[in-house]
Amino acid sequence: MPETLIKHALKTAATLTAFALVGTALLSYIFAITRAPIEASEAEAKLALFKQIMPQENFDNDILKHVVQVAPSPLLGNRAATQANIAMLNNQVAGVILEAVAHDGYSGDIKLLIAYRADGAISGVRVLSHKETPGLGDYIDIAHGDWIKAFDNESLAKTPAQQWQVKKDGGKFDYMAGATITPRAVVKAVLKATQYFEENKQSLLAENIATNTKQQK
Repeated sequence: MPETLIKHALKTAATLTAFALVGTALLSYIFAITRAPIEASEAEAKLALFKQIMPQENFDNDILKHVVQVAPSPLLGNRAATQANIAMLNNQVAGVILEAVAHDGYSGDIKLLIAYRADGAISGVRVLSHKETPGLGDYIDIAHGDWIKAFDNESLAKTPAQQWQVKKDGGKFDYMAGATITPRAVVKAVLKATQYFEENKQSLLAENIATNTKQQK
């Protein structure tokens, strides 16, 4: 290869390397200066969602940071470890927010956020994500109706497990005609999550959770 061509190739390679280094540095800088605002915005949105199902007057701790690990469980539908957020009030555990997944939705997984008070009653339920049919099965989402509020104040003590079905199946929960698969899946998932909470309530509500959380930070 002629010397001029070698020099040209080396010069081109050096130029491309320089551009790559500058580009990488620029991307790193942009990531560094935007990461904090993005994380703050995400945390603010998550806290706002938490407050929908666990009102602010029910906790006085940093509920986003006060967490415990939750192992995979068939009752929660979580195939990987998740976290439970712990609500504290006056240094006492006041409630727990769990994530659950209904794997039998009409169009796939339905991810739920369920808050329980220390007395075992459901404080609130919200749909985190779903792929249900717009205008039909999406009424489970609070943005499209109040159906999800039917779980407020429910518990196994108030409603026996056999009644945790839609009315079409002999249960107590309403449903929209022509869209029963979706509410069936949600009711079933909330029931199973509530059974999980009852089975694990002692450990979830243990007073030493606060100490354990501090050690995890």
